[in-house]
Amino acid sequence: MKVSLKWLSDYVDVPGDIKEFCDRLDLTGTGVEGVETLGAAFDGVVVGHVETCEDHPDSDHMHVVTVNVGGEEPIQIVCGAPNIAQGIKVPVATVGAVLPGDFKIKKSKLRGVVSCGMCCSKRELGLGTEHEGIWVLPEDAVVGTPIADYLGLTDTVLDLEITPNRPDCLSMVGFAREVGAMYGRDWCEPTAELEETGDKTADAVSVEIVEAERCLRYTARLIKDVKVGPSPEWLVERLTAIGQRSVNNIVDVTNYVLFELGQPLHTFDFDTLDLEDGKARILVRAAQDGEKFVTLDGEERELTSDMTVIATPKRAVALAGVMGGLDSEVTDATVNVLLETAAFESGRTSRTSRNLGLISESSLRYERRVDDNGIDARADYAASLIAEVAGGTVCEGLVDVWPGESDDSRALAFRIDRFQKMMGADIPADFIVDCLTRLGCGVSEQAEGVLAIEAPTFRPDLEREIDLYEEVLRLYGMDRIPSTLPAGRGRLGVRTQRQAVDAKLHAALSACGMNETMTYSFAAADDVAKLRMSEEGLGEAAELINPMNADQSCMRRTIVPGLLRSVAYNQSRGVSNIQLYEMGTVFFAHEGSQKPKERRKLAGVLAGAMGDAAWNNAPAAFDFFDGKGVLESIARELALPKVRFKALSADEAPHLQPGRAAQMLSGGDVIGWVGEVHPLAAAAFDAAAPVVAFELDMAALERACRPARDYVDVPQFPAVERDAAFVVDESVTHEKLMQCMSSAGGKLLEDVRLFDVYRDEERVGAGKKSMAYSLTYRAADRTLTSDEVDKAHERLVKKTCAATGAEVRG
Repeated sequence: MKVSLKWLSDYVDVPGDIKEFCDRLDLTGTGVEGVETLGAAFDGVVVGHVETCEDHPDSDHMHVVTVNVGGEEPIQIVCGAPNIAQGIKVPVATVGAVLPGDFKIKKSKLRGVVSCGMCCSKRELGLGTEHEGIWVLPEDAVVGTPIADYLGLTDTVLDLEITPNRPDCLSMVGFAREVGAMYGRDWCEPTAELEETGDKTADAVSVEIVEAERCLRYTARLIKDVKVGPSPEWLVERLTAIGQRSVNNIVDVTNYVLFELGQPLHTFDFDTLDLEDGKARILVRAAQDGEKFVTLDGEERELTSDMTVIATPKRAVALAGVMGGLDSEVTDATVNVLLETAAFESGRTSRTSRNLGLISESSLRYERRVDDNGIDARADYAASLIAEVAGGTVCEGLVDVWPGESDDSRALAFRIDRFQKMMGADIPADFIVDCLTRLGCGVSEQAEGVLAIEAPTFRPDLEREIDLYEEVLRLYGMDRIPSTLPAGRGRLGVRTQRQAVDAKLHAALSACGMNETMTYSFAAADDVAKLRMSEEGLGEAAELINPMNADQSCMRRTIVPGLLRSVAYNQSRGVSNIQLYEMGTVFFAHEGSQKPKERRKLAGVLAGAMGDAAWNNAPAAFDFFDGKGVLESIARELALPKVRFKALSADEAPHLQPGRAAQMLSGGDVIGWVGEVHPLAAAAFDAAAPVVAFELDMAALERACRPARDYVDVPQFPAVERDAAFVVDESVTHEKLMQCMSSAGGKLLEDVRLFDVYRDEERVGAGKKSMAYSLTYRAADRTLTSDEVDKAHERLVKKTCAATGAEVRG
């Protein structure tokens, strides 16, 4: 929002030190994005006196004039304005001046005659719409005076960042209240006397709000016999200072009140509103799906039922809170004006303006909520200004429809002692009372040390006692609060289980050479289909009501597509070795709730190799076992019990390569999956295969994890090793053999390690494989004898062969 300090000074005493003022604003939560000095745009434009005026020798409409601009000699200018004449005073842009639109004035020849400047109209200076002739200044204008000084356009304008929770500061008066509270200064509101004459407004206008939730309050006033034309200089000056273009006196008043009081207004040409017996019937209703409407910018727009329109019984005439209709706008021919002052529901206004691409100063204020209390007074003020600048008579009375008269004031308690202890500073009670009072709160003493606060309706952000603390603290100044140690009674901060698990995971993954990343929580609707992942267990997609683009129309149900996009991004830029992981949230729609359900997931991808190739080393590309190794590291760090990996078929995991995919389990709990991404799935995200991926459920990890691994004492007695080679069917897995051997080996079996897999149709047999294992036997309390080891080993081999149909290979 732009704030003219000259305009602001009408309501509050503005500090003279602009830099200190801006610094103070930053500290109190109002960011200053820029400071502009007005008048600089009119450098080189001065008041000139036309001393001579002669016809151009080679033109039937141009004139050659000499103009005194306060210099040593008059300058010669070729001018085509029909009202140029000797003896008048006009604005003159001298050589080097730059006019609005980046139009630079240069010395030139017009049909053979030298011209050293330009006599300007209001439109050429950006101060109005008049352009039929040059702007004739009053006789008392002093020759040579810079036009900015003469018109009083010298001003300082602040470009402020008003946060969404402070709609009260989106006006000059509201900001004056804020400045008054910051500096402990009194401020005032503008006043105007409304004179009502003639007919009653209620006899000419009726208003009906069809759905009360769409419009909090709607008022209408009728001003008759107005004369639409240029605005007075003071009004043009105010609007120009904050970057608004003057249109006509009626429209300018609505813009002026918008910026002065923060109240959006709209004016209709009353005689275009489908009158019945001279009476207009105004309806505030829902738009119809597919309804066509032509807005003021001349564009035809298709509406939906979520939008609200102002209508007559026959047609819509305005989009509520956003923009009026072309066929009911105020024009030069308008005689009678209907003034709308209303408060519309913020959510629908926001969606309407964004869906239609019509974001305006009005819609921005309605989005943040316009206070429905006091609308009648603002309507009266606006009507009085219209009558002042455009003439006419204000009809008696106000049509005011207020379906649910709301009193949004909130009664809160302010405990001074609690506030001082929480802030760590002895802030005086008198300051607290003065600060809250200047902010518009009602303050009274409820009990000793406790204030009864009534938060004003224009401050929807003041909902709790802590909000009042924040207001007092920001105005007191955070920089004035001394540094103190927090109070505590032997408290020791510890991590929650979730935090402890997260920390272990980060450490384990970093040790595996992986880098943490973060991808968008938004996803394309077809991400799961492109990944070829089964929908089972993912839930229904949670769609966004107002997505930023088609590729981010849903909340993600899996993290892997985002990581694959990161892989593709790196690969396309020459980075081939990629190891990324993300710990984040996935979402799915929940029946009966507008908010999606959430799950935390851990996902990772590996592409390329562990390192770059060297003259003596050519690293192997990442494969399934590298991903499995990462998960085994996680299992070891979290001390997960009974971890095993179950092979996944192509039907169970269509997004992974058949034979290179597995499910990770801890006991009976499914932890997640790991595997090589199917080449078609990788290609769908422009990633080059092979890519290894995994995704784990964080809730399952937190349930299964243990504080630490079981302690195993350093062995005191020697181990004995034996080898065994089993010839089994191809369908028998390593996991099955491990389970059988672990069960059969008993307490003496310490470790089993697979060291060879051999296939040969002649020596082993078709459909068979030989799996060789190294087995370690050890007793904790004695040295094993050869007989004990032989018996234990013979028993293990026998039971394993019986359970799996294996044969011992000699």
